[in-house]
Amino acid sequence: MKMKSISFLFAVIFLMSVSLIFAEEKFGVTVYPGAKFDSGVTDFLKQISPESAAYRTSASVAKVVEFYKQQPGLKYMGGDKENAMFRKGDIDVTVQSPWMDTKTGKMMNDTLISIVKQKG
Repeated sequence: MKMKSISFLFAVIFLMSVSLIFAEEKFGVTVYPGAKFDSGVTDFLKQISPESAAYRTSASVAKVVEFYKQQPGLKYMGGDKENAMFRKGDIDVTVQSPWMDTKTGKMMNDTLISIVKQKG
């Protein structure tokens, strides 16, 4: 029984380390850890650029901005306490809160991360 517990513990540690190593990426940009994909906002963004994705997190804009400032190859383009923009080649990353849900018109208070590959 003790051996099974130890084996299980090692398996859990291994899986956790693998998930950190293989953080989700979109168009070569690491997605903020724990952010969840938002299909509704992504569908709206795809009307502007077919290669787009949106993610949401409960983390503050400041925390998300600090994360992206540490990412290699991302250039900070500017921002304030409610939004920021980064660029990596033809990829734009925007971080914002609050933001308006385009389907409902409702103001949302979590943080939206948009990753958009510019056309052309």
